[in-house]
Amino acid sequence: MATYDVDLFVIGAGSGGVRTARMCAQQGLRVVVAEAQYLGGTCVNVGCVPKKLFVYASSFANEFRAAQGFGWRVGNTRFDWPTLRDNKNREIERLNGIYGNLLDNAGVELVRGWAKILGPHEVEVNGKTYSCDKILIATGGVPFVPEFPGSELAITSNDAFYLDQLPERILIVGGGYIAVEFAGIFNGLGVETHLLYRGPLFLRGFDQDVRETLKEEIEKQGVKIHFSTDIEKIEALNNGYRATLNSGDMLDAGLVMYATGRHPNVSRLGLGNTAVQTRGNGSIVVDDYFQTAEPSIYAIGDVIGRVELTPVAIAEGMALTQTLTTGVPARVDYSNIPTAVFSQPNTASVGLTEEQARELHADDLQIYRSHFRAMKETLGGGDGKVFMKLIVQRSSDRVVGCHMVGEGAGEIIQGIAIAIKAGASKADFDATIGIHPTAAEEFVTMREPG
Repeated sequence: MATYDVDLFVIGAGSGGVRTARMCAQQGLRVVVAEAQYLGGTCVNVGCVPKKLFVYASSFANEFRAAQGFGWRVGNTRFDWPTLRDNKNREIERLNGIYGNLLDNAGVELVRGWAKILGPHEVEVNGKTYSCDKILIATGGVPFVPEFPGSELAITSNDAFYLDQLPERILIVGGGYIAVEFAGIFNGLGVETHLLYRGPLFLRGFDQDVRETLKEEIEKQGVKIHFSTDIEKIEALNNGYRATLNSGDMLDAGLVMYATGRHPNVSRLGLGNTAVQTRGNGSIVVDDYFQTAEPSIYAIGDVIGRVELTPVAIAEGMALTQTLTTGVPARVDYSNIPTAVFSQPNTASVGLTEEQARELHADDLQIYRSHFRAMKETLGGGDGKVFMKLIVQRSSDRVVGCHMVGEGAGEIIQGIAIAIKAGASKADFDATIGIHPTAAEEFVTMREPG
């Protein structure tokens, strides 16, 4: 039998890589992890964690506004960007340390540096070559900015977390999670925010009612939305930038940020030294058990381009751990994965959109909708609305989709996701007594389709 220095060499210390490394080490495998940047990957450092902290920060402006209707007299308020940025940095450094301790306590060796695969069983880092029984690629993704005149002048979401100062006006280009979330963040922090998207409506793939409702609510918050719009050229000015749009119009801003997706981080991995196959966008092709065309090499997380969410990468890592440590192959069930957009207001969904449900079940559906003014707004003086939607297969009475736009949507849908994963029927929802007064109780009191 061949002998190796390492049983499992993990490239990338993000959520999926760290979970797999820890669990495999605890089952007795000799594990090494290589990381060239920061522990915790995109999510912890330039993704969901700092982004959520910024969402909290930006929501205070609306809270101060609403407070007056409840009898609070709030004095002059002033936002200090360096305080938020630096406090965020300290929190991320704390989390980096936790990830390091998790690896150390599990007996995983951490190597700082960029790993290159030399062959099916060899990885080189910092000039040292490791022989490996198995290799796991968990390198995630990197922001993508299309090439056009002046594209190098744009920043990405990675840069947005470390700005020296906030601009007076920002142009955000994109129509996905990151673009919509940062539009709310900058707007809430007092920046004049323009959101530009080349398509007719953002959040492609989400339920149409959700997309339309969120558009209305975001505009109420003050974000200026430009659909069917793209930037053809960016020029530097003395105090900012000028963007020429596909309409011929021009917009000046202190910053232009591109949030036009992320590409798999594979360019320097040395995949050409192996039989690993990639798609046109760079994502690694794996089977149901995360094995590549090179039998000794596996891949999980954003780099395989399936469902690019942190908890999914962790689930994939847990399944792979079972496969590698027990010999019993394990798969991940990608159905009914809940997801949230930390827009303002919040958006969250689980299960099928109405469009997907009609493709699967045609007219065998009942759609329940509720659209109402949030209770907090009655005294707060705002006109923000909450939108809720249940999609039910008529013949089975099973709830196959649930969607919400409104404060706390992510928290609410997480709980409902358990019911939908368990196969709850509309009768189960109807038989559940609501908690009053809450927005969430609306999900158990919708009686008439419409």
